[in-house]
Amino acid sequence: MKNGVKRTIRPVATAIISLSLFIARSQSFTLVSHPSIASKEPKSLQPVHSAALGLNAPTEQSSLSKACARSAMSMVRNRGLEIREEGATPMPGGMTLYIKAGPDGTSVGDCPFAHFVRTVLHEKGLEYDLRPSTQETKPQWLIDHYEGKMPALRHRKECYVESDVIAQYLDFFFQDPPLAGKKKLVAEAEEAVDGFFPAIARYLKHTPDGDEEDEELKNKLEVALGRLEDHLSDQEGKKKGPFLVGDGEDFTLLDASLAPKLYHMETGLEAFKGGEGAVDVAGKFPAVKKYMESVFARPSFAEALYPKETVIWGWSNARGG
Repeated sequence: MKNGVKRTIRPVATAIISLSLFIARSQSFTLVSHPSIASKEPKSLQPVHSAALGLNAPTEQSSLSKACARSAMSMVRNRGLEIREEGATPMPGGMTLYIKAGPDGTSVGDCPFAHFVRTVLHEKGLEYDLRPSTQETKPQWLIDHYEGKMPALRHRKECYVESDVIAQYLDFFFQDPPLAGKKKLVAEAEEAVDGFFPAIARYLKHTPDGDEEDEELKNKLEVALGRLEDHLSDQEGKKKGPFLVGDGEDFTLLDASLAPKLYHMETGLEAFKGGEGAVDVAGKFPAVKKYMESVFARPSFAEALYPKETVIWGWSNARGG
């Protein structure tokens, strides 16, 4: 015992189970713990931190324990997950979310991916500090170790970037309420939204409005909306709710991800593609319009909302305005 801190790794079996479960659900993710956060630990904790990274393993461990520890630590190094002194499962609290700032440099910006993450946090009732940041005000460690990517969720000694990674991290470790959905049903819904946001972005960014290319991009967006319309239309009478996955009864991560993109589409169409160039969502895609009304009314979405003027500011910049 040194300064009240055991120089041993937490119960290895618990670590392996928790880590392997999360890794099994995140095979395509890269989760990186940045060294600058670890370096800010009190010195009394650094031996434990070193052990958790597979360094200076205690000599009193049995050969079997050491082998298990090496196996667990290998997973940690491969995925960037730290094994913390307090246990394998992360606890609520200590969360800071770094997101794109708005036009004044301090307000919430227009990023739909940050909106997605915040919607998940609000769905789960998790407290967090919000740090809208510009290139000049974001932390140096975020620039040095994560290429300055945002949204970025710092959770005590760990940091995660990429909105999908953050959302699934939150949903895996904080399961009330569960938002993942059944894999087969989620896969079907994902097909319906595949390529949807790129179609929105290309159309909204294009200038001049109304030229031949603009019309082609509009048509591609309408094709994407058509796929979503077909998925949401309750042609077989199986829908019990308004949402994307399965019978639509449960709000999922896919809804939390799509809703901000639809908000951008609605705002951008009104601001930049009015008149003959507008996509008639209500007239041509009534199921999509009804879905938009449902997700926009969701408290978690509304609590993380930013003004339409901020969305217009963001797309104006993207359009070269």
